[in-house]
Amino acid sequence: MSRSRSYSPSTRTADKPEPPGTPPDPRPASPGPSARSSPRASPVSFDGTARPVLAGRVRLFTGLRSDPFFADVEGALHGFQWTGHDDFADNNVDSIALEVPRGMFGGPVIGVWASISRRRSDGTLEQLDRGGNPTINPVINPDGEKNLFNSRQPADDVANYLQPWTEILQNAGGYSPDQARAAALQVLPDILRYDRNLPAAYPNGRGLTDAVSTCAMPG
Repeated sequence: MSRSRSYSPSTRTADKPEPPGTPPDPRPASPGPSARSSPRASPVSFDGTARPVLAGRVRLFTGLRSDPFFADVEGALHGFQWTGHDDFADNNVDSIALEVPRGMFGGPVIGVWASISRRRSDGTLEQLDRGGNPTINPVINPDGEKNLFNSRQPADDVANYLQPWTEILQNAGGYSPDQARAAALQVLPDILRYDRNLPAAYPNGRGLTDAVSTCAMPG
């Protein structure tokens, strides 16, 4: 398989049961993303060998893997008129997989999103990319808005993007005003919602082979 130059965040909606006799986590839920413990360095897999590492009770894997995500790029670029062609077939993606005990989540309903940052020369972090629902920013936002979207937080998404995304879906996708608003609110804020009491199928979490773009923005 060839190595893909594109990036598409992937989230596997599966969690890890607590070992028998594990006490509940006494720490309160954090109001935002935080890292309680993480390895400073972990091996990256460039072949079929998995090299997971432990970070507290969380197991982490990083490496190249075949991309199961279906992406109809031509359909997305031409008014959401889907062609059925998978442009990600035979490509690899840089993958990050976490296995997390159920007890760390709190209640059954969670919202998942991830960000990528780089450390500046002064030691501060600069957020470069983020997402919850796959392909939302690349498909919907104009080129001049993509980096700004990546630098922001999901808590501000409805205020920043509900109106412009509703207009985009009306003009480019042929949606009625009510349909466009409902479709935009399905992915705003840009977090992946998951009720662990229900089967994982988009928009309740995501199976890795789900046709997310078609489900979220049907043509």
